[in-house]
Amino acid sequence: MSQPAAAQILLDRFPNKVSGLVEFRGESSLYVAKDALHEVAAYCKDELGFDYLIDVSSVDHFGEEPRFEVVYELSILESSTHLRLKTKVSEDEPTVATISDLWPTADWHEREVFDMMGIRFDGHPDLRRILMWEGYPYHPLRKDFPLEGKPSDVPDVAFTDTAPLAGGPFVTAPTEGTTQVREPRARRAGDEPPQDKFLAEP
Repeated sequence: MSQPAAAQILLDRFPNKVSGLVEFRGESSLYVAKDALHEVAAYCKDELGFDYLIDVSSVDHFGEEPRFEVVYELSILESSTHLRLKTKVSEDEPTVATISDLWPTADWHEREVFDMMGIRFDGHPDLRRILMWEGYPYHPLRKDFPLEGKPSDVPDVAFTDTAPLAGGPFVTAPTEGTTQVREPRARRAGDEPPQDKFLAEP
């Protein structure tokens, strides 16, 4: 089954719940209404044969509402057919149904999205943080989380403080040079890029 064929089947089967087909570089993406996500995902697995969940990720459209998207990358292993499902999630109600009962690998993916973005997955069997510690009050991949971090203190567990960025691993040099010149990993922290490397080379 081709990606466009699978996408069209979903559009026909769920006309009021699936929309927004986008074809780009041989990949098909669809938007699914949040209240139909589990139903559509189950149909993809049981009826269309998408037997592999590659990833679950999220996007923060800070300043817009709905603020978040949850993105599901599905595949049929035998034919290498790929399909992307997206659902929009409001900042006021950042929850969506788990699909870990359909693809067990969603367990850790959903925990990471919960940890880093603060989106909850209803019905998840063990929705705990997976990278940050329990009690950490922030979600570091949200766009309003500062690059230098925020101070926090969970007594007897861990604490964080802001990290100085000057010359640090996330600060590029303000030049018109190539990425290799701008990236601090290409030089010692604080070193000025060589003048003969400022302009992009052909």
